[in-house]
Amino acid sequence: MVLRRRLFTLALVAAAMVGVQLASAGVAQAAVRVLYYDASQAQEFVSVVHQGAQNWNSRVTNVRLEPVPAGRTPNIRVYADNGWPRTYTTSLGNGYWYMGREAVNDGYYQPRISTHEFGHILGLPDRRTGLCADLMSGSSAPVSCTNAFPNSREAADVNSRFRSVTSRVPAQTFVWQPAA
Repeated sequence: MVLRRRLFTLALVAAAMVGVQLASAGVAQAAVRVLYYDASQAQEFVSVVHQGAQNWNSRVTNVRLEPVPAGRTPNIRVYADNGWPRTYTTSLGNGYWYMGREAVNDGYYQPRISTHEFGHILGLPDRRTGLCADLMSGSSAPVSCTNAFPNSREAADVNSRFRSVTSRVPAQTFVWQPAA
């Protein structure tokens, strides 16, 4: 116990010497993890992609989605095609997704699609509940659903996943399914 206190005190002194700010309780605050996305190939959906990112940014605190700055490699790439929306994750916070025109042509709300696909990159699976309040219910919610924001449970799940840099999510593929 005495050794632990001494090590803690030494860590505080070292942090103060290099200018690291620690929380008043002595625990370092975790930095927000920034994920960069590239929407340059999202064609007519670029503004919808930005809106989906902002929808997440307004509801979570441990991760932030930002457009990729020049010269930096993005964590996320967004494309557009004529198929169904789908996401391919390589790890938590990394992968690519398609804004599929099939769902758009069927009348699904574009900002909901975008926010939903970002949700997969952030580690959330499909939860085909059929409820409009559940962003990750995807196409199981009615076409008339215009809720484009994660609910509190979904936001808490993402915050939990990004609370630690050691969180792992296996590579997966998610495909928007037409309503039955």
